[in-house]
Amino acid sequence: MTERKKVLLRLDPAVHEALARWAADELRSTNAQIEFLLRRALTDAGRMPRDATRMRRPGRPPKEEEP
Repeated sequence: MTERKKVLLRLDPAVHEALARWAADELRSTNAQIEFLLRRALTDAGRMPRDATRMRRPGRPPKEEEP
């Protein structure tokens, strides 16, 4: 799995609060909600890279099996 990129994002506090509420309504973290919206915007603009990995589904990731 490739390492995820980290980005510092400065937001108006009211925008952040609205994103956090929206994310909670959809059972996502605020970070996942921002990525979801960016991906949708890229797709709508025809700019989504073909090699972009799919987003993980909402909720906890499955437990990894121990060897």
